Amino acid sequence: MRSDYREGMKPYEKLGEATTPDGTVLALYRHDGAYLIRADGVELMSTRRHHSEDRLAELACAHVTQVAGARVLVGGLGLGFTMRAALRVLPEDAQVVVAEFLPEVVAWNADPEFGISTEAMRDPRVQIVQDDIVNVLRDNPGGFDAIMLDTDNGPDGQLMSENTRLYTARGVTTTLAARRPGAVLAYWSVGNDPRFARALRQRGLAVETVHARAHETSGPIHTIYVVTSDA
Repeated sequence: MRSDYREGMKPYEKLGEATTPDGTVLALYRHDGAYLIRADGVELMSTRRHHSEDRLAELACAHVTQVAGARVLVGGLGLGFTMRAALRVLPEDAQVVVAEFLPEVVAWNADPEFGISTEAMRDPRVQIVQDDIVNVLRDNPGGFDAIMLDTDNGPDGQLMSENTRLYTARGVTTTLAARRPGAVLAYWSVGNDPRFARALRQRGLAVETVHARAHETSGPIHTIYVVTSDA
């Protein structure tokens, strides 16, 4: 399924479409050499601006770069930037589990014509799990040395209602139970959400709020909450 339309003078080519359980339509576009995913017309991510997704992995995985057999979880494949950033810093014996609910998103990343994440998904350290991230967390108690959650827009203003439960008290409990001792949990958020950070601290967790631009030198500023057990 492909269609072209114009915004200004540059063509946008629709390459694929997927519908979430709540009816939100995700679409993959190619525009001027870049790829982007929109949800009901709102841009979620782009290959031109991914610095904050890279930082998510760098912050979450910094403590396990020398850990033998480290196992980490990425919640949400997106355009693959967090997965690829984790692979860059983790050792050869690590495992990177990536949970992605929509098979279409997995297919877009794997398509050699697009070249988005084709090579990274062939890395023997990568395991793609096509399932809801909450199910993956629940099925792996004490299973991960680092958890990176980049699902929807984070705790601040989800576009897809099915992602809300990840950021509820129950969802946080499920996520915390999936950590190994000393594991770091990092949440990506499109904006700053002090209430979410406060709720985490009220559970006795230490929370560092890190701000990162979408692009290294420009673009909107996103928020990463880096969570450890030591308050």
